Amino acid sequence: MPFPIATAFREGYAIDFNAALRKFWTAARGRRIIAFMAIQPGKVESGDARERPKMSDVARLAGVSVATVSRVLSGSSLVNAETRDRVRHAVGSTGYVVHSAASGLRLQRSRQLLVILPTIANAFFAEIVLGVEEAAQAAGFGVLIGSTGDQPNRQEGLTRQLLTGAVDGLLLLTGQRPLGVPEAPQLRQRIVAISEHIPRSGIPAVSIDNVRAMAAVTRHLLQLGHRRIGFIGAAANNILTREREKGFRTALLEARVAFDPSLLIHADYSMEAGAKGLQHLLLQTHPALGPVTAVACCSDEIAIGVVRSARLAGLSVPGDLSVTGFDDIQFAAAYDPPLTTIRQPRLLMGRAAATLLLEALEGDSLRSRRLNLDYQLMVRGSTAVVSRTASRRNAAAFAAPGRKRV
Repeated sequence: MPFPIATAFREGYAIDFNAALRKFWTAARGRRIIAFMAIQPGKVESGDARERPKMSDVARLAGVSVATVSRVLSGSSLVNAETRDRVRHAVGSTGYVVHSAASGLRLQRSRQLLVILPTIANAFFAEIVLGVEEAAQAAGFGVLIGSTGDQPNRQEGLTRQLLTGAVDGLLLLTGQRPLGVPEAPQLRQRIVAISEHIPRSGIPAVSIDNVRAMAAVTRHLLQLGHRRIGFIGAAANNILTREREKGFRTALLEARVAFDPSLLIHADYSMEAGAKGLQHLLLQTHPALGPVTAVACCSDEIAIGVVRSARLAGLSVPGDLSVTGFDDIQFAAAYDPPLTTIRQPRLLMGRAAATLLLEALEGDSLRSRRLNLDYQLMVRGSTAVVSRTASRRNAAAFAAPGRKRV
């Protein structure tokens, strides 16, 4: 069933796809339905225009006409790049914000927050958004959702809503700098990152200590006797993967276990990445240390892909291969075997990030900082003490393709 989730905005207004989200989570997850506030134009509250910058101030500073400023803010392609940059710099310098539907283009309050996600198809984000909604609703704000599809130009289009005044603040779960928003304190005060902090951006973030968390998972595997441990994460430039890889290496170093780069795989956070990654890892048999006996994954979905691939190769989890995930999504405990993983306080992360943003909108200072919440290592049935027979079975797993077990 197709879902109209490609974009959250058209012509400066939010598209109400609350019903689509409800259908999506029902069909795709079959579990608790995340209830989002209906996306409707909120009540607009006028500020004191006499004390706030006007479009004419932006035009004067940029050396252009008011009409040109209006074209830049609306995303018109009729303005050349050099002029567009001058206008955006002037917007940032003055702190000017307009509402796209406001008569006279006066400063407005939309009482809407925009959550920008890479995709709503990932179960990890659902509980975070619920936490955002709880805090926002308590303060009388609505919540809008925009999906970028991992395309920078789509994120730029969404973040531009902050400039037009369609939203009062942004909550980013993409780990990417908000392109199109000038480097100005007045505007950066309206942005908070969740889960993935954005290095050198000055944007506050609510997350966990990913380095320490992955180190804890890796130590758990080492304590079970595993020494040939694979690592599967997303792209090498992904901030979460970089931090978790650092934690993985730190734990190996502490245990005086040599790091083997052939056991490091960069892909994405999908089950397919886990399945393909395991096929590669099982071929990396060391002449003295033997094959891989454990895999540390950067997400639960990767871990599920590893487990499925192991079964198809005739291996037992955790008898022949121990597998760990990360995030503790809804299905982690219900999977067979239940996944050993890191539990992130996703509901609290969303609530805390929205609270920080709402406080900033009320005038509180939002300094550049990173708020790390507590995590938990959830030890379950996907990990066990390394088996003496595991090495022989793992080495032969792909040499005998006829041995399959689902």
